[in-house]
Formats: sequence, structure tokens, C-alpha cells
Amino acid sequence: MSELSQADALERAEAAAAAARDAADTALEAANAAQGYVDQLAAGAVDIAAHAAGSGGLIEPFVFLFSVFVMAIFVGYYVVWSVTPALHTPLMAVTNAISSVIVVGALLAVGVDLTSGDGAVMARVFGFLALVLASVNIFGGFLVTSRMLAMYKKKQR
Repeated sequence: MSELSQADALERAEAAAAAARDAADTALEAANAAQGYVDQLAAGAVDIAAHAAGSGGLIEPFVFLFSVFVMAIFVGYYVVWSVTPALHTPLMAVTNAISSVIVVGALLAVGVDLTSGDGAVMARVFGFLALVLASVNIFGGFLVTSRMLAMYKKKQR
């Protein structure tokens, strides 16, 4: 392998620096173009959402919310059933924590002043229903958790 002269090395370094500068400029142009494209997509999504939320929207709010609910059911089903048995106890603890937040919200709904309007009675009814169902979920979760933890205890003779 022959050694380069100092002039040749300097010339090659300058050429490499120029190529790197060109590559950086090209990357900057591509990033700016991509940012513009993302901005256009975001603006289009906002326009679609605003149009759908309006009175003459493409999607009724009930249909939109119901489809989100149905997707949440499927996602929840596949998430829970893909959990290994060793993680079921921590999963139950997390669902108990989520249900406790629901209990707080249900207590707030039950405590709505009845003189505040037409929806107050419905808020109290649904709040009470949410309170009962979340309480059943919490206590059932504690029972299942204690039963699963009992499986890991050594048997006494």
C-alpha cells in the first residue's frame, strides 16, 4: 500500500468534506419536505375530525364512540388472554387500582345535587350503578388474588 503525499491527503479530505456537506444539505431538504408532508397530513386529519364532529358530520358521535368501545373490548380481550399465568396477580392488582378510580368518579356522580337540572337524577342512577359494579369488581379481584397467592403457599401436613 503506497503512502499518500500530504497534498493528496488534503485533497481527498476536502473532497470528503464536500461530499458530507452535500449529503447534509440533501438530508435537510428531505427532512423539510417530510415535515411539510406531516403538516399536511395533520391538517387533513384535523379537517376530517372537525367535519365529523360538526352537525353535518360524516360519522355520528354515537357510532364513533361505540366503535371505540368495541375496539377497546377486543384490545382488552387479547391483552388479558396473552398475559402469562405468572403475571395474573399483578394484572389483578392493576385492575383493582383502575376500579378504585372508577369508584371515586362514581361517588362524585352519586353526590350530584338534585336541584342542578334534568340530568342530575340520571347521573345519580348511573353513578350508583357504576359504584356497585366497580365495588363488585374490586372485591372479586381481591378474592381471586388471594386465591391465586394461596396456590403458591406450601401445603401443611
